[in-house]
Amino acid sequence: MSVRVDLVARLVPVAVAGFLVGAPVVVEAGAPTDQLKSSVEQIVKVLEDPALKTESRVKDRRAAIRKEAEVVFDFTETAKRALGRHWQGLSEKDRQEFTGLFTDLIERAYISKIERYSGERIAYAGEAIDGGLATVRTRFVTKQGTEVPVDYRMQQRGDRWFVYDVSVEGVSLINNYRTQFDKIIQTSSYAELVRKMKAAEVGTVAAPRS
Repeated sequence: MSVRVDLVARLVPVAVAGFLVGAPVVVEAGAPTDQLKSSVEQIVKVLEDPALKTESRVKDRRAAIRKEAEVVFDFTETAKRALGRHWQGLSEKDRQEFTGLFTDLIERAYISKIERYSGERIAYAGEAIDGGLATVRTRFVTKQGTEVPVDYRMQQRGDRWFVYDVSVEGVSLINNYRTQFDKIIQTSSYAELVRKMKAAEVGTVAAPRS
């Protein structure tokens, strides 16, 4: 695996959690960017809280991170889009169960890993709004000066904007999970997908090949 591919693989957890340490640079800020930036800052505060840094407070720290992430991430919309056409055939009860399992999957795969990152920064490079949808363009800047594009796709509900997808160097969180979920359902069943999710047998988002 190339260094570039490995970098993308490591960045996906950070992007999903909405966390990047360091002073952000904002260009052409609007409502979507402002709300994303606000959530990033709140998560940084959690990670910098001395009372939550000890190993004995790991669960409390991750619970606080998840709480802040839920302020800006619409996990229901992300789950719906990740399941694709199969979502339509689910009852409301099944949809709620799937959303919960999907949110737990995201937490296991990504939120629990963001403590590894420090010193990097995010540059907010502008946004594009089309009706009730928006894309906030950012650049992840490593300590070595390498810049990696990370786009947050957001949807408006009322006066708030919520992230429903993250794309790192063109790798979409939703598209990647949709491929995994569809393959399991097609080769087995939706029930098997649920079983795998409960057993934590569904993988994380894969990095693109070089």
